[in-house]
Amino acid sequence: MKKTEQRNPKSIDIDLKSTSEIVRVFHEEDRKAIAAVEAESDAIAHAIDLCVAAFQSGGRLFYVGAGTSGRLGVLDASECPPTFSTPPEMVQGIIAGGDVALRRSVEGEEDKPERGAQAIRERQLTPQDILVGIASSGRTPYVIGALKEAHTIGATTIFLCCVPAPAHLKECVTHFITPIVGPEIITGSTRLKAGTATKLVLNMLTTAAMIKLGKVYNNLMVDVHASNTKLVARSIRIVQTVTGVDAATAEAALTQAEGRAKVAIVMLTQRIDATDAVALLEEHGGFLRSLLPPDNL
Repeated sequence: MKKTEQRNPKSIDIDLKSTSEIVRVFHEEDRKAIAAVEAESDAIAHAIDLCVAAFQSGGRLFYVGAGTSGRLGVLDASECPPTFSTPPEMVQGIIAGGDVALRRSVEGEEDKPERGAQAIRERQLTPQDILVGIASSGRTPYVIGALKEAHTIGATTIFLCCVPAPAHLKECVTHFITPIVGPEIITGSTRLKAGTATKLVLNMLTTAAMIKLGKVYNNLMVDVHASNTKLVARSIRIVQTVTGVDAATAEAALTQAEGRAKVAIVMLTQRIDATDAVALLEEHGGFLRSLLPPDNL
């Protein structure tokens, strides 16, 4: 029996516990999820480097999963464009059952490896792309079908699961990330610790990759696109923090930069217009740090 399906001795008779006791059990178990992810630090770092190399060669990152795993992949992918101004196709999430499965269970789809393979063909994967298969149990047929198809195409394949690396998949998986979180509080409910571990890993994969691509300056999300009121206010603060100008000046520069904080920063620090700022950023590979004094912040 997979560890994700075993009963957790820490939550025996949880239905008899007080609310405070239940919360304490959750805290104790969630700490195990964090420790399990930390134990995979080297594997995560290597996966990040693989993603960076793929992006630098024009490749894309795909997540594929079913149920909670699929939803977490779609969530992470959907957050990249507003956070880092990436094109929607750069990071994509694929979930068994399609978009309807984001809101309700689509029974049986996860059991069809051929559907996973079909989804990969429909996205027209190339050898420059990366596929991250996500399956807490390490055995979801839909995900395995997708991994095998991606391997056949020649894409880099990463398998994120909460069990030891399945030996039978080593021929089609380039790299494994295996945070062993142990049995869930509610037996088999992998939206709990396994879901927490998965979210932590996905956070690191895309965020660290974007940092390495120059989309973060210091610890500021300078590639944010000011597309709504909240993000406009955030962008103004970022421009102010980096350049030292007042809010009105920052807002005016952002308007001229069409909402692009990084472009506005270059405009203000280099005293050039938006067109020249874009060109200068391109010359420096999009890295803002190389355009600013080392002691700027």
